[in-house]
Amino acid sequence: MKLHKGFEAEYEKRHNELWPELHALLKQTGIQEYSIFLDRETNFLFGYLQVADSLAMDALPQQPVMKRWWHYMKDIMEVNADESPVSIPLKEVFYMP
Repeated sequence: MKLHKGFEAEYEKRHNELWPELHALLKQTGIQEYSIFLDRETNFLFGYLQVADSLAMDALPQQPVMKRWWHYMKDIMEVNADESPVSIPLKEVFYMP
């Protein structure tokens, strides 16, 4: 994902104030841990999460609270036509358990 320049503090603030209903939805979906990292030189965001069932995440884009969150975030980051964040799947090239 990519954050617009100058919105680093706002992005962090909004996530520190994550809506309780969105937090509950993410937990209900089986997300155990979720971290987002920012590369301050490029403003690229890297999200890492652990989820019990990756297929359960397929329903998130249809959830009203998820759509509201995307709408709320669209002014500070690159988004698609449906207001979801532009994201690029990454290929895992190394894993050490």
